[in-house]
Amino acid sequence: MSESNSVNRRTLLKTSSAVAGTLAAGTWAAGGERKSYTRNDFYDDGVFNKDKAFAAYYEMMDRFGYPISPILRTDQFWTSDFAQDDFLNVGMGGVFWVNNTEHMYFAHEIFLLPGQMIVEHCHRPVPEGPAKMETWHVRHGMVYTFGDDEATKDLPIELPQSQLKAGGITALHCTPLKQGEMGSLNRLEARHFMIAGPDGAIVSEYASPHYGDALEFTNKSVVF
Repeated sequence: MSESNSVNRRTLLKTSSAVAGTLAAGTWAAGGERKSYTRNDFYDDGVFNKDKAFAAYYEMMDRFGYPISPILRTDQFWTSDFAQDDFLNVGMGGVFWVNNTEHMYFAHEIFLLPGQMIVEHCHRPVPEGPAKMETWHVRHGMVYTFGDDEATKDLPIELPQSQLKAGGITALHCTPLKQGEMGSLNRLEARHFMIAGPDGAIVSEYASPHYGDALEFTNKSVVF
């Protein structure tokens, strides 16, 4: 992978300004033993502990038989609670494999513990390039994707209270995606988010390039 195509979170954010409810986050250690988590497993005196979050994602990868490549042991693998103080329900891990603005392609791996929500957001056009279009490919587990089509009646999963109270959820059209299935944004600039199912999820994203200033969060308290 050439230097122009390789991107870590810091590099990507240089161009930048970037479940739930009843499902308590948990995962399984190698060998199939289930390990459940509480909020205190990820916060030390109220401060988000990224090393503990990484350990939980590694355990989930082991459970799924997902290869932990060397890059996932470097700072190119990142995690965030989006400054929401609610990592059990709102957070993610990720690695940006490539963000090629010359040839217009992007690849990203998304890691979600059981019940975790990626905060709602959209992608706007900016002087550097057009609004991002993306497709999600569920590699392991399952996710509930949400978009801004007609609201789904009787949602199959509860939404995180931290985001509901903050006005951070407006997209209520829900489409479940199982392992191996794919889904896409219904249109450019659509607001969207996803929540992992009860086993967590690993999702590959294929997209047009990411431009940091183009990323807009519905919940204005989000920090990424």
